[in-house]
Amino acid sequence: MSAIAKLFKRKQPTSSQVAKERLQLVLIHDRVKLSPDVLERIKDDLVTTISKYLDIDREGLQITLTQNKRLIVDMPLRERSARKRSG
Repeated sequence: MSAIAKLFKRKQPTSSQVAKERLQLVLIHDRVKLSPDVLERIKDDLVTTISKYLDIDREGLQITLTQNKRLIVDMPLRERSARKRSG
């Protein structure tokens, strides 16, 4: 394997790393007291509101809570131009 290939090769996380990340997410959800149902309602509200202006890829939407209690929304767009607001 060339030096460049080694440099850009992604390391696969070990099963213990994956388990640790999952446990951290569960603990974060517990601390913030945010149930999966509430998270799903937040997702639906975000999609409804932002869909008024942009075409969103609903299947690609991801919402994540971080360890420092930040909500991260990854919302892929289908097109770049904003929709015209209907009266």
